[in-house]
Amino acid sequence: MSMKIGDQEFFERVDDGIHNTFMRHAVASAQERMQGRRLAATEELGNWEEWRKLGEEIRTHTLENLDYYLEQLSENVIKHGGHVFFASTKEEANDYIVKVAKEKQAKKIVKSKSMVTEEINLNAALEAVGSEVIETDLGEYILQLDDHDRPSHIVVPALHKNKEQIRDTFKDKKGYSKSAIPEELALFAREQLRQEFLSADLGITGCNFAVAESGSVSLVTNEGNAGLVTALPKTQITVMGMERIVPTWEELDILVSLLCRSSVGQKLTSYITGLTGPKDEDDVDGPEEFHLVIVDNGRSNILGTEFQSALHCIRCAACVNVCPVYRHIGGHSYGSIYSGPIGAVLSPLLGGYENYKELPYASSLCVACTDACPVKIPLHELLIKHRRKIVEDEGKSSFGEKLAMKGYQLAASSPSLYKAGTKSASTIMTPFTNVNSIKKGPGPMKPWTDVRDFPVPNKERFRDWYKKKEKGRES
Repeated sequence: MSMKIGDQEFFERVDDGIHNTFMRHAVASAQERMQGRRLAATEELGNWEEWRKLGEEIRTHTLENLDYYLEQLSENVIKHGGHVFFASTKEEANDYIVKVAKEKQAKKIVKSKSMVTEEINLNAALEAVGSEVIETDLGEYILQLDDHDRPSHIVVPALHKNKEQIRDTFKDKKGYSKSAIPEELALFAREQLRQEFLSADLGITGCNFAVAESGSVSLVTNEGNAGLVTALPKTQITVMGMERIVPTWEELDILVSLLCRSSVGQKLTSYITGLTGPKDEDDVDGPEEFHLVIVDNGRSNILGTEFQSALHCIRCAACVNVCPVYRHIGGHSYGSIYSGPIGAVLSPLLGGYENYKELPYASSLCVACTDACPVKIPLHELLIKHRRKIVEDEGKSSFGEKLAMKGYQLAASSPSLYKAGTKSASTIMTPFTNVNSIKKGPGPMKPWTDVRDFPVPNKERFRDWYKKKEKGRES
């Protein structure tokens, strides 16, 4: 699965993340900074919960009528001179884009940041036919130069890199000779990318939202690179997940307001761009040819299920920025380009439980993600639904877990066994309460006892304490 990052097992990835000191500090700092900005930006509205409710209603309505709005979008794109292709799978999407690239003899392709193109692994498909693909978002550009590293955050893809690492990457790959001062690094990248924009044959963007009533696509950015990707090359391709659509510009205005405040704590980002088909005769710039590729890749299988609300996601990463699990293990530990709580929900749906069965358990269920979501996705509830489905429908629980649950069922359904168990619990669990004496607890206890003390039950049970309390009152 192309959305998959690496071949390591889940706990191996987690171990790498936990021991990556810089990454953990960078993530913690970024979470606090972004969360603070988000709270300040949302408090300015004064009625944030009403905005969230409205955002949820818009996304619910759109998904419940998705076929209608996709048809309307398609008709309007074609009416304005564009081309539309519906891709059921990632292979279909890549094949169509590769075909266009070949027809245009596109030797150099510039791209703006796009999660869905990461999901379908578009770059590899284009490079396989001889096209050079240049990522123009600064974070993605850094990762591409660094041996095609993958994003660790939905909004800040290179969050796991520090400025010294970026300087070394620029030095090794581009001959950079200056300092690690961020301004100098950014200026160097800008100088390098400007030449790529001017010589590109084709431009590819993602899509924050498409507007059905006008056949337009909108891009929400802070760097301005998407403007150059869409203005300079003669041919432009926009790739969108099929759910990233709004009925009218009015709904777009609301969702963009939610997105900007929730992702980076701004009222609006630096650039909110609306694009409608190829340029007209009177237009100064823009593509001569426009293609919209609408990607399914498993999304239609989610529609009408108990997980449909996961498709409400507007990719703001607000849930990622409050997640205590993400804070400690980082994005790559999820093994998917979609990290954090939304990744733990979405990755198993798009990539299957075989690859991502551990992710629904990578959560404390603290509900912070659900509270932060600007379109009110019940993320913690969806994680619980995944867990139930994994055990009941998929039968993917381990033998040890099944045995433990059977044992608990037996003990909990028998008053005498339950009483005996609670009396002996303190004695039985004592060996596992000191990580220095026993580090490897049995079965599911091992990940816990590897790194911390196991909580020992009190010797005095609640029932015993309560009886004593009652006797004291009577006397």
